[in-house]
Amino acid sequence: MDHGIAYRQQVKLHEACGVCGGYAQDQPLAFLTCFALYALQHRGQESAGIVAGPGEGRKVWIKKGMGLVSEVFPDSADLKGVVSKLAIGHVRYSYGQEGRNPENTQPLKLRYRYGELAVAHNGHLLNALELRAELEDQGAIFQTDTDSELLAHMVARQGSELLEDALAEVVPRLKGAFAFIVTDGRKVVGLRDGYGFRPLSLGALNGGGYFLASETCAFDTIQATFIRDLAPGEMVILDAAGVKSRQVIAPKHSRLCIFEYIYFARPDSNLQGRNVHLVRRELGRRLAREHPVEADIVSGVPDSSIAAASGFAEEAGLPYEMSLVKNRYIGRTFIKPTQKMREEGVDLKLNAVQKIVEGKRVVLVDDSIVRGTTSLKLIAIMRRAGAREVHLRISSPPVIGSCYYGIDIPDAKDLIAYNRSPAEIPTLVGADSVGYLSLEEACTAVGLPGSELCSGCFNGYYPVLP
Repeated sequence: MDHGIAYRQQVKLHEACGVCGGYAQDQPLAFLTCFALYALQHRGQESAGIVAGPGEGRKVWIKKGMGLVSEVFPDSADLKGVVSKLAIGHVRYSYGQEGRNPENTQPLKLRYRYGELAVAHNGHLLNALELRAELEDQGAIFQTDTDSELLAHMVARQGSELLEDALAEVVPRLKGAFAFIVTDGRKVVGLRDGYGFRPLSLGALNGGGYFLASETCAFDTIQATFIRDLAPGEMVILDAAGVKSRQVIAPKHSRLCIFEYIYFARPDSNLQGRNVHLVRRELGRRLAREHPVEADIVSGVPDSSIAAASGFAEEAGLPYEMSLVKNRYIGRTFIKPTQKMREEGVDLKLNAVQKIVEGKRVVLVDDSIVRGTTSLKLIAIMRRAGAREVHLRISSPPVIGSCYYGIDIPDAKDLIAYNRSPAEIPTLVGADSVGYLSLEEACTAVGLPGSELCSGCFNGYYPVLP
């Protein structure tokens, strides 16, 4: 996948990334992929990369580096000159110092006996240590410390020259969460794990060809038309013949991560036919019903909580005010790898509008409380601006467990809600009151039964464990 780790240490790795890629006969695929990555930038702000081809000698072209898409591809117009029938792209988050090494940027490109192979991955392989040890015993030499490279080594050891046949043999051995996009310079292949923890969708390009992306907002950016979500365990092959589908893993019960709706996905994306913005607004409405409070105004924490806050305000009959202003040139604190960076980040990122909150009873709506660092800072900011009361309302249940499937949630012992009741949280974060949305109401807002969503970080139930 795409987090860096020391494989000989039992280190938990949590991250989220964005992947995309497509095949077309007469399209500037590298250029389109770059713009799709802009749309997916919220899923990873540490590195970006594109592989395109085939070029001369059927070799693929690659460019990747540390930083935002705009930093790695400062003049995206240059990509129109990259001749290609296919391209894949990646934006990345990582966890820990090893993950921030440049060699771990994606897509990964490797040479093997049938040519070249490029891999982009979103997720986390739970059996990465076991597979890596097995491959090393067979003489494999790894160029990175990401689990994404495991797939390439496993494919290279298969006897089939057909990429889809080799993948069909090795992918069932992978345990955990993954959305892979792979190319050998001849075709582009998309894969989802058997539970569908991480999202991946298929779209049709305007003018011919097909495109895969983590979120549907990427299709809007490149003027592609959404066709459908890939099914759990499905492999989709894009090539000159069009689109082919194979079920390579026996599908389990679908378990898309509920945090995609709550926090990670962009509001204009649709997941399983449900618009993220509308789901978040419904989360807020239900939160207002479960945890009403006497207040003067409602405000959301930018940006992922704005929709929930507006839903809360509508349901409560209270005015919605923009009491917090965001510095949009600062990255998310949720993913910062050290406590010091998280603490410093909130003050840089948000500021309260004193004229709005001064003397007011404020309902502050946020999407989640993880360590409590951000909430403590936010409430302190509101009080410094003169808020008379600050009532924190959370549009998700208490986070009580780590994530095994690719989201940056720390060890359980570092979570503010771990082994604590909701009644203990207000004192810890400095709020007058705190109210969490129940898991039942969160699932109802999404419009899916709890059995079709992964909510292990909320209830401790994980469909598959390391």
